[in-house]
Amino acid sequence: MKIYLDDNITDHQLVRILRRDGHEVTLPADVSLSKASDPKHLTYAVQQSLVTLTRNHHDFDDLHFLILASAGSHSGILVIRYDNGYPRDMKSAHIASAIGKVERSGISLVDEIVVLNHWR
Repeated sequence: MKIYLDDNITDHQLVRILRRDGHEVTLPADVSLSKASDPKHLTYAVQQSLVTLTRNHHDFDDLHFLILASAGSHSGILVIRYDNGYPRDMKSAHIASAIGKVERSGISLVDEIVVLNHWR
C-alpha cells in the first residue's frame, strides 16, 4: 500500500514497521509539507494517489465528506483513534497489523474512511 502519513504521526518505529512490511511510506518532510494544514496534506495524497494515515479523525472526517459532496475522490483515509486510554491505545505494531488486515481484506479504500481501531 502507498501511504502518506499526516504530520500528527511522528512514530519512527511505525514507519520502520510499515516499510519492513512492504508499504511505500511518504512523510510530510519528504515532500516539503511539514506543518502544512490538513487540507494541504490531503490534497497532496489525492494528487499522488496515496492513502492518508492520520490521528486527526475530526478534521479528516470533515475533509472526507467535503470531497464526496463536491463530487471529488480520494484514495482512502485510515484513522487511528486515541481516546485518552493509554492501555487501549494502539501501538506501532497494532497499527501496522491493522493496516495489513485492511489490505488483505481486499476492500477498496477509494473514497472511504476506515478507523483502524476496529481492525485490531
